[in-house]
Amino acid sequence: MPTAFPRWLRAAVACCSTLAAVSAGTVLAQPAAASSAAPGAVAQYPDYSPTPPMGWNDWSYYQCGIDEKTILGNAQALVTTGLARKGYDTVTIDDCWMSQQRDAKGDLVANPALFPDGMAYVGQQLHKLGLKFGIYEDAGTSTCGGYPGSLDHWQQDADLFASWDVDYVKLDGCNVPTKAGETDEQSYRDTYTAMSRALLNTRRHIVFSISAPAYFQGAANWDSVIGWSAQLGNLWREGADIALGQDPDKWSSIDYNYSYNVGLTALQRPGRWNDPDFLLAGDSGLSQDEIQSQVSLWAMMAAPLISSTDLTHLSPTALAVLGNRDVIAVDQDRLGIQGSVVQHGAGYDVLSKPLADGDRAVALFNSSDSAQTISTTAAQAGLPVAGGYKLDDLVSKTATNTTGVIAAGVPPHATVLYRVHPTADHGPAPATAISWRDVSTPQLPGTYQITLTDNGTVPLTDGRLQISAPAGWTVAPDTVALPRVAPGGTASATVTVRGPQGAPGTTVTTITATASYRAHSSKVDTVSGEQTIVQTVPYPSLAAAFNDVGATDESDTTPGNFDGGGDSYSSQALAKAGATAGATISANGLSFTWPAAAAGANDNVSATGQEITFSGQGQALGFLGAEAGFTSGTVTVTYTDGTASTGQLGFPNWCCAPTDAYGAKTAFTTDHRNTPSGPANYGTSYGVFTNTVPLTPGKTVRSVTLPDAPAIHVFALTVQP
Repeated sequence: MPTAFPRWLRAAVACCSTLAAVSAGTVLAQPAAASSAAPGAVAQYPDYSPTPPMGWNDWSYYQCGIDEKTILGNAQALVTTGLARKGYDTVTIDDCWMSQQRDAKGDLVANPALFPDGMAYVGQQLHKLGLKFGIYEDAGTSTCGGYPGSLDHWQQDADLFASWDVDYVKLDGCNVPTKAGETDEQSYRDTYTAMSRALLNTRRHIVFSISAPAYFQGAANWDSVIGWSAQLGNLWREGADIALGQDPDKWSSIDYNYSYNVGLTALQRPGRWNDPDFLLAGDSGLSQDEIQSQVSLWAMMAAPLISSTDLTHLSPTALAVLGNRDVIAVDQDRLGIQGSVVQHGAGYDVLSKPLADGDRAVALFNSSDSAQTISTTAAQAGLPVAGGYKLDDLVSKTATNTTGVIAAGVPPHATVLYRVHPTADHGPAPATAISWRDVSTPQLPGTYQITLTDNGTVPLTDGRLQISAPAGWTVAPDTVALPRVAPGGTASATVTVRGPQGAPGTTVTTITATASYRAHSSKVDTVSGEQTIVQTVPYPSLAAAFNDVGATDESDTTPGNFDGGGDSYSSQALAKAGATAGATISANGLSFTWPAAAAGANDNVSATGQEITFSGQGQALGFLGAEAGFTSGTVTVTYTDGTASTGQLGFPNWCCAPTDAYGAKTAFTTDHRNTPSGPANYGTSYGVFTNTVPLTPGKTVRSVTLPDAPAIHVFALTVQP
């Protein structure tokens, strides 16, 4: 389970896992005895996956909470939902499936409590369902969860998997020892070469998924590791894991994994696949636009489409997104080419992907938090010159024609995906788009120009613009008649939008303009475009913004949620460190007031960009907090004169990172934590830390805007004189 972080942070992720079945002491690659596998040359691994693999894996949603019933229940759901018929045909059992020790013969053994019938039986049941059987192992001394790894057991494990009729092996890279006299890369290459050779020796057609590149993400040799991974296997995890099912900020994770994968087009080739990790369609915390974006973007990148959610409770919306045959066809196109970015702008990308029949898939991806109209051209997308182009929207299933402009109003985090076909047939309705432009002045705030554009070959008549807004908002005028719009032309209207001031925090309001018109028939067509209005009202204090329970009483740990998995600080352990309700915490030259909230109540801010009213002058702004992740973010300080300054804020992970990470310092530590089942993890230090960002000398602070990084938790603020 690699992350995008330095190797010590990857070790920390394994160490501080909240999963009951994962050892709290797992560490990553540490020196150990050399593998007995000779590096040597190995034949290029056969092309066992001519199109990107599709299927389901348990890890993101269940982690170690798996058993035979869970696996086979989700496998059955693949069949009953129809997803298996559409290509989702491989079920992979991830980490934590095995016993803590090999048997007397040195073989891996399934945990009998979780898989009483054994792995061969599970494989048989999957094959009876018409599905393929995938399994997880690790190239190191142990898996990321602390179970036996394949190091020095290459052929034994490969033969065992073949005897179970395994069709797909995912080999992770935790705990790979670096051999004396070798670089990390050489040792990783040795281990993966050994397993590649061992799988070949079984003579069974086993798809091989390699995780080595993910452990070198961001390093100078990242491309090199991907290069030999493509020689040794069929696909490779090349970067950070996607968010877990309980993680609060899944969209940021999806956006990040897209961002590192989209630039690797040149390193992928047909039959050898870059893998940016699982699909999260069906998980909570994602909008329909966001899950559609992930599936559409993964299809554009020719990425494996591997779901990792609870398929037995899949919503109709998630099922429709996962099962969209037209989008799947883009991913599975036999040319096997990863789409690339052909146009990039503020908060958006345009991707183009050549398809086997001469068409192009074109995606308009709005990564920003506000709706915007994204526009490109057929020429920019790599299409040949033609008398016109047919645009098939693969999600809405509408068809339009254009003379060359490809444009759409795209909501925040959404992706519009077209299949574009050169044609002189102007039968479909003309392609149109709505765009908004803020033309406000100090005298007329909230004023917008709304424009209807005709990108087709016939004029638009009988145009009418209607603007809708949520209750409490007004638009004047809300209906406007539009003049005739010539092909390639536009018609505009100006409106004023007014709304109530929201409650403290950030309020996002969507205003929708819909144009109706007639083209070359009596049919009335419509097109819509959105304007996103963001209002930020400062919280009157940090305490007013508290949104997370970080400390619980040991008699009732249920409310705790500091790490997103139900774990929290023990109020009893905090009291021993002097952190009682309203107490003064003095540390590292700073003085804070510990939250006065009762145990089990909101007592800290999980930072999501909240603006906090705060006052003071000094050399630095002090923060008391900790992290349930490994990240930093930008703090913006606004002064009473209207100017602002910024600084970076991060804390060490509360249990599992160097205590000086991000320049922080330890304020105090506690010797255990609370878990959903009660106090636990005695002997492990759970810390609270201080950190500062600089202030502009002589200026008075008016407000503080926290980072947009939910893993960062803030208990208190102060000014360092």
